[in-house]
Amino acid sequence: MHIQLLHDSIARLTQSALSIIEQDTELANFRACLTAAKGIADASVVSLLGELYLVPRELRSAQVSRHAGLDVRLAESGSSMKRPGRLSKAGNAYLRAALHMPALSLVHHDARAKAHYEALIGRGKKKVQALSAIQRKMLTELWTCMKTGQPFDIPPQFDNGTVRRMRGVRRP
Repeated sequence: MHIQLLHDSIARLTQSALSIIEQDTELANFRACLTAAKGIADASVVSLLGELYLVPRELRSAQVSRHAGLDVRLAESGSSMKRPGRLSKAGNAYLRAALHMPALSLVHHDARAKAHYEALIGRGKKKVQALSAIQRKMLTELWTCMKTGQPFDIPPQFDNGTVRRMRGVRRP
């Protein structure tokens, strides 16, 4: 009973948020840009717009990645300690959480993203690391969409040439 009440409340709040988004022209344009991406539906739009709308538009994509905590932090200590880089996770955890399921869906439903994901795993990355790379690329493209007003397009980093170079195969 209590869980059903919570589900009803979430559905009601999501519909309220979507009606507010539709009343504002700029938010409605952002929603159209974001929903052009595979894996982003109404629940993701509400979360992503809630986290990205107030971020200053003059930030570059790398800065937005840092804002989300999807940047790589190198761990170096003197000359003898050279550890592999890790995600900083110093940024907005809600934004990272909002990107998780859309990135998974993109990997499962888009051939180029899936090839990129598998190439990363083939290079020895863990599945979580590969998915974080997909999230970062997805975020940078979403940010570009919000800045330019153009619909989401699969980032050029997912192009077959990039995947071939990552696997060590050279272009003819």
